[in-house]
Amino acid sequence: MEIRNLTCIRCPMGCQIAVQIDRHDIVSVTGNACKRGDVYARKEVTDPTRIVTSTVKVVGGKADMVSVKTKEDIPRGKIFDCMRSLRGIEVEAPVYIGDVIVPDAAGTGVDIVATKNVGKE
Repeated sequence: MEIRNLTCIRCPMGCQIAVQIDRHDIVSVTGNACKRGDVYARKEVTDPTRIVTSTVKVVGGKADMVSVKTKEDIPRGKIFDCMRSLRGIEVEAPVYIGDVIVPDAAGTGVDIVATKNVGKE
């Protein structure tokens, strides 16, 4: 039997969660104060995913950069591929929240979108 200790990131409480695993089966999840912690822990040990955030250059905008993020979680193993897909990307102003900056980032099926507005100079 294996026990994995996690700090839950689904709410501000930051519960210390212990997940007991027997081979590939989750036997128990303890330490969570809410249901979100149980869901997070089960997903984290079986199929960990992350939201990726970064910035890209804006040409002709009131700001030089725009913040971006993956529209949804991507597999943790694809984070560096996703970041590589942003290398050298420049967008023309104006940029609006939700604009797709990189479609299907790193073959994940998830778009990278702008998270703020940047107007033209």
